[in-house]
Amino acid sequence: MNEQDGEDIEPTSENQSDQGEERATESAPASDALAEAKAETARMKDQWVRTAADFDNFRKRTRREIEDARKGGREDLLREILPVFDNLERAIQSAQSATEAKPVADGLTMILRQLVDTLARVGITKVPAVGQRFDPAVHDAIQQLDTDEHPAGTVVAEVQPGYLQGDRLVRAAMVIVAKPKTNHGGHDDADPSESSE
Repeated sequence: MNEQDGEDIEPTSENQSDQGEERATESAPASDALAEAKAETARMKDQWVRTAADFDNFRKRTRREIEDARKGGREDLLREILPVFDNLERAIQSAQSATEAKPVADGLTMILRQLVDTLARVGITKVPAVGQRFDPAVHDAIQQLDTDEHPAGTVVAEVQPGYLQGDRLVRAAMVIVAKPKTNHGGHDDADPSESSE
């Protein structure tokens, strides 16, 4: 038998080093990919932390700006209304020494007109009420009045005025609304909730 045919060929040191290099080259790309993934994760985490901090700063700054705008708006309104209060104080001082009521009433009417004009300049207007059709969006009906003098659903009296700021309702007008007179002669017209036990 031939030596080459019967014997196993043992790997030489040259063959062993080739196999080791192949294994090293296979693990090198894997460790490079892992290192790149870790670097990308660290970069993304840093970016996320910065974004969260920027958003927190933005939120705080916006809150501060809104509060400053509110304070500024209140100060502007106060500057507009202060002359009305000054005139009201003068009217009260004058009324204390007045002997007739008419001049005091005229003075108060002028101050009320000044207040209405001042509120209109800052965008606050009264809700139209008496003579208007009842509108639940701007009116608060506190009573109904049996009458044939006004169409049903018409505001016949204003108990407390309502106010709008632009299109936004600040306070609804408290009103009395007309309803048709009913015939109280028969039992059929009686309110069932008012039956006695």
